[in-house]
Amino acid sequence: MHITASVFINDDESGLHHDYEVWLEKIAPHEPVSGYRHNVGEDNADAHMKRQVMGREVVVAITDGKLDFGTWEQIFYGEFDGRRRKRVLVKIIGE
Repeated sequence: MHITASVFINDDESGLHHDYEVWLEKIAPHEPVSGYRHNVGEDNADAHMKRQVMGREVVVAITDGKLDFGTWEQIFYGEFDGRRRKRVLVKIIGE
């Protein structure tokens, strides 16, 4: 629950994790920090943009106490500005 962190679902594959890092850095590079208006006094504008692309929450179905996921799918926490304390909120709605 922080404006520069993300939660998303995808395959747990190291090449994909690397590709996400490279791709996100291309569309919202950290440098030059001076290239972002938000960075007057801060340096995390890129983290806000990366979070916007990756999303802030996921909704998952649970059947008989188990997540309804594909074979390789998992829930991931994306940390784009690691200087602040974070917390995770899990809400269960339904039966």
